[in-house]
Amino acid sequence: MISDSWRIIDIIKWAEAYFKKKDFKNPRLEIEWLLRSLLDYNKLDLYLKFEQILTKSQLSILKKWIKRRVKREPLQYITESCDFYGRQFFINPNVLIPRPETERLIEISLERIKSIKNPKILDIGTGSGCIASTLALERPDSIVLGIDNSQRAIRIAQINKSKLISSNVSFTKMDIFLDQPSGYYDLLVSNPPYIPKEDMKTLNEDVRLYEPHNALTDGSDGLTFYKRISKLGKSILKPRAWVVTEVGLGKHPYSVKLIFDYLKYFNVELIKDYNGDDRVLIAQV
Repeated sequence: MISDSWRIIDIIKWAEAYFKKKDFKNPRLEIEWLLRSLLDYNKLDLYLKFEQILTKSQLSILKKWIKRRVKREPLQYITESCDFYGRQFFINPNVLIPRPETERLIEISLERIKSIKNPKILDIGTGSGCIASTLALERPDSIVLGIDNSQRAIRIAQINKSKLISSNVSFTKMDIFLDQPSGYYDLLVSNPPYIPKEDMKTLNEDVRLYEPHNALTDGSDGLTFYKRISKLGKSILKPRAWVVTEVGLGKHPYSVKLIFDYLKYFNVELIKDYNGDDRVLIAQV
């Protein structure tokens, strides 16, 4: 195990071998992530300062983090930090870990509202607030509301709002199956729980054991939220406003598209992510 006078490079070499023995696919990336968070360094810093000896306090934290990671706890929960659209968000197990593919929601949303002045935006199932706060920061003239049925998630979103100084975003606890936001919006964006209940057992261990199940699955066929969102959109979206929502893999995107087609939305389209998968649905009222 790590001794009390190891340099950064010693720790990297030891931990890479250790994580490899524990069957991690990218063992060096594991220790680089932990060290970068611990020291507040970027990757280049680690190797420019590879002779630096860690303090006893730093080593103590790192040892605890490594033990947690070996149990497959996600790195983002261990370090309470996740990068999303070039910004660092605070997260913990009360919220879903933001994924790189969800950044496509931001890009597509910004494109759809680029010609609208002072757009009003609603983010359903806001979680950490990564989508709502990012849109608010990318469009300082916008007014953004993020809602979630979890008060714990709302607290995390509020922390990120304060951390990022996104003053044009607000968050409130709301169950969209019991209530609906007041006012009218130019954009409804959402990354809702969409994994069918029967598929939960197939998820990777780090997701299945650690991420909040109510943010992953609707406990049914993975379509419950889309049915509600599509009906909600008809009530609270302005004419020609957009819905932009993340969808799952396989047949799921086409099932979601049928829901919006049935309610006669215009310009219903599936857009691919950077892996070539249909992962975002857009629709216009």
